[in-house]
Amino acid sequence: MYFIIAIIAVIIDQLTKLAVVKNMTEGESIPIIDNFFYLSSHRNRGAAWGILEGHFWFFYLVTAIVIVIVSYYIVKYSKESKLMGTSLALVLGGAVGNFIDRLFRKEVVDFVDTRFGDYHYPIFNVADSCLVVGVILIIIAMLLDERKKGRKET
Repeated sequence: MYFIIAIIAVIIDQLTKLAVVKNMTEGESIPIIDNFFYLSSHRNRGAAWGILEGHFWFFYLVTAIVIVIVSYYIVKYSKESKLMGTSLALVLGGAVGNFIDRLFRKEVVDFVDTRFGDYHYPIFNVADSCLVVGVILIIIAMLLDERKKGRKET
């Protein structure tokens, strides 16, 4: 079931990126909510916020390792905790989604553009969202697990 969640995340990520690539020119921005939320066609040739731009083999290697480790942990821990299984599935889906971009496009398509007053948050995509939400949920699952262990010891 958790691998299905990851596959769904990859499909949604790739479909949204395809829609941006097919329907928008790079650099184009469409306001959805003025001064807050825009769809902006952006390309990232590095990691988060463009760091390590052009180091594709590094990304391929790191992502392949992450995919193997996360898949292992899904198999190992998903029976014990649905929250942990779902969290890991989101991380896996996000990693695979951006890996597909790097492998086939040599860049990651970003398009979710948010602004808060004068602050312009870096543009991101569905895969990035899955990674962030997945990591936050992993932290929550770990805290809940520690809390449960603490109760058993008391």
